[in-house]
Amino acid sequence: MSQALEPRTPYYLIDKAKLLRNMEKIAYVREKSGAKALLALKCFATWSAFDLMREHMDGTTSSSLNEVRLGRQRFGGETHAYSVAWADHEIDEAVSYADKIIFNTIGQLERFAGNAQGIARGLRLNPGVSSSTFDLADPARPFSRLGEWDAARVLPVMDLISGFMIHNNCENGDFALFDRMLTQIEEKFGELLKRASWVSLGGGIHFTGEGYPLEAFCARLKRFSESYGVQVYLEPGEAAVTQSATLEVTVLDTLYNGKHLAMVDSSIEAHMLDLLIYREKAQIGDGTGDHEVMICGKSCLAGDVFGEFRFPHPLKPGDRLSVLNAAGYTMVKKNWFNGVAMPSIAIREPDGSIRVVREFGYADYESSLS
Repeated sequence: MSQALEPRTPYYLIDKAKLLRNMEKIAYVREKSGAKALLALKCFATWSAFDLMREHMDGTTSSSLNEVRLGRQRFGGETHAYSVAWADHEIDEAVSYADKIIFNTIGQLERFAGNAQGIARGLRLNPGVSSSTFDLADPARPFSRLGEWDAARVLPVMDLISGFMIHNNCENGDFALFDRMLTQIEEKFGELLKRASWVSLGGGIHFTGEGYPLEAFCARLKRFSESYGVQVYLEPGEAAVTQSATLEVTVLDTLYNGKHLAMVDSSIEAHMLDLLIYREKAQIGDGTGDHEVMICGKSCLAGDVFGEFRFPHPLKPGDRLSVLNAAGYTMVKKNWFNGVAMPSIAIREPDGSIRVVREFGYADYESSLS
C-alpha cells in the first residue's frame, strides 16, 4: 500500500509502540497466572496489527461466522467460535475454522452437538451479576438472552461439553469488584466448574489500565484455575488495544453561534459510533487552554458532536486534531453514513515511520450497497 509521513485525514493511526505496552501486560498475566489470552475480534479486528499481537496472545474469540473465519485465517493460534445463535447454514463452516465452539443456550448445544463432534464444545453461563451500569451493555440485565442461568438445567448436558464461557465484565477496572463477582460465580456454578476442563472469563476486564493490581489479578486467576482444575481463558478486547490508536482529523470550518464550533472531516456516527451510542465524549487534547470549542462531525446528524474541549489557541481550517483511544469498537463499527469519506488505516512502526495499510474510495462505498 501507499506510504506517507502525513497521510491525508481522516485516518485511524495504530501506534505499535503503545500497542506493545498492552501486549507486554497480557504476556505477563499469561506467564504469572497460567491463563490464556484470546483477542476479542468484536472489539478489534484490524488484522494488519496481528503480526505483533499474535506474539503475545494465544488466539482469537469471535461472535460470528465472519469473525471466526478471520481469526483462523489472519491470526491463527486457538480459534474460539461463539454466536448468540448459529444458523443451520453457518454451523458446519464455523466448526471447520474453530478449535472450540461455545453455544449460547442448551437448545443450540443439543441441536448442533453432532455437527461439532470433532472439536471442543462449550456453553455460555450467565451468573446474573455484572460490572455494567449501562443497561444497553449489561450482559446480566433482566431477561438477558446471553447464556444459561440455571445450573440445574446444565448438569444433564455436561456430557456434551468440556467447558464454559462466562462473560459478565464490562469496562471493569475495579479488581475488588472482579474478585467479588468471581466469588459469586463460584458460589452459583461451582458444581459445574468442577466438571469442566476449561473456563473462559470473557472480556471487559480492564487489567491493562494504569495502576491495575496485576499481581493480585494473576493470583486470583491462578487460585480459580487450581481450585477447579480448569484452563482459564481471558478474552481481552479493549484491554488489548486501549490507548493504542488515534483518529486523525482536520478542521474544515468554524462557526460562532453563541459557542465556538469547529467542523472536522470525520463523524462520530460513521467513525466512532460508540460515542453516539453511549453518549460519551471523545478524548481530544489535554483539556487545558483558554479557548473552548465544540468539535463537530461533518455528517448531517444534528448530534454529530465529539464534545467540547479547551485549546491554547482558536481553531482554524487546516488545524489537525487527534481523537484519542480510537482502536476498540471503532474500526469494527465504521460505516458509510452520508457517504462521508471512510478513514484510512495506518500503522506507526516503532521507528516512528507511518505505513498506510488500507485506503477506501468511492468503489468501496458503491460496493457496500447494491
